[in-house]
Amino acid sequence: MDELAEIASVICDTPMSLITMVDKDRTWHKSKYGFDVDEVNRKDSFCQHALDNPSEILIVEDAQLDKKFIDNPFTKGDNAIRFYAGAPLVTKKGYVLGTLCVVDTKPRKLTDIQKRALYILSKKAMDYLNSRKLILLQNNNIELNALKLKKLTDLAPCIIYQLQIAKNGEMKFDFLSKGINSSLPNFDSELIKKSPKLIFDFIHPDDLPYVKQSIKESSKHLTEWNIAYRVKISENKTEWHLGRALPEKTKKGTVIWYGTIQNITSLIEYEKTMEQIMFDISHVLRKPVANLLGLTNLIENEKFSELNFKEYVGYIKIVSDELDNFIKKLNQTYRQKNKKIAGFNRNFPKAGSKKKNN
Repeated sequence: MDELAEIASVICDTPMSLITMVDKDRTWHKSKYGFDVDEVNRKDSFCQHALDNPSEILIVEDAQLDKKFIDNPFTKGDNAIRFYAGAPLVTKKGYVLGTLCVVDTKPRKLTDIQKRALYILSKKAMDYLNSRKLILLQNNNIELNALKLKKLTDLAPCIIYQLQIAKNGEMKFDFLSKGINSSLPNFDSELIKKSPKLIFDFIHPDDLPYVKQSIKESSKHLTEWNIAYRVKISENKTEWHLGRALPEKTKKGTVIWYGTIQNITSLIEYEKTMEQIMFDISHVLRKPVANLLGLTNLIENEKFSELNFKEYVGYIKIVSDELDNFIKKLNQTYRQKNKKIAGFNRNFPKAGSKKKNN
């Protein structure tokens, strides 16, 4: 903007030029060349007279001969303004915001070429203001959307992060959601942003080499990182976490990781419960089922009296009661386990099946 004002002075051969904005009570100078005043009262401003004719350049060849400026304080004294030419700054809707003007302390006239140049420069100034406004609006929208996104990520039931891994292995979190604080109690998220490798201190010692190697391999081959590992929550408590990320390499060789870390302890417990149920079904039920099969074979292949028949029925009832009691107990156990994991996403990828649990 300052350069546009200076160009206007050079083209019109004036010692001063301004890009002004006019509001209700004042005229303030967004850019100025050869002029030290930042703003003036609107009633003393030359620019206010250019607002009524947005398609015309206001030219005052000698202010001391113009009735509108006889009592104007800027037309008095040694450095009194004698010449003024202002091209209105007009919005797309036709509103005049101010002017691009050139000023001199002596009377003068502008050629048609100078008038045309002043008009073109005013359009360029308006283009700049429109672009600036658009950029500010976009920045405000970006900041607002970023704030909304941060609120969403802070409330997400997992850790969301963006991590940089340099060629030398140095790590830096560009973003780390507040989920880290709930996933790792007594943990300072700001501290891990400064020293990302501190997160390794929470990983179970038996799983740490595996985790580090998987990170190294994913960074090297840019393959998806998707592993389950244990973390130490307290002295006597261990939980399972699932780490997932998509690494991308920049032109500078840095690998950027976009990922999440989720607590999957409930999923592991669910899988263990299902394994126990399958074990119970395959092992505990084997005996009564085998007994029933044996009794039915006897009934089919042997001739027996009514007394023997009642005896066999009694055996079948004993075995049936045994099965019924076990199934009731199994259902009760399953319902209790199921309450703990209600609502958990059963489509979550199976993880950690080969790991040794505490």
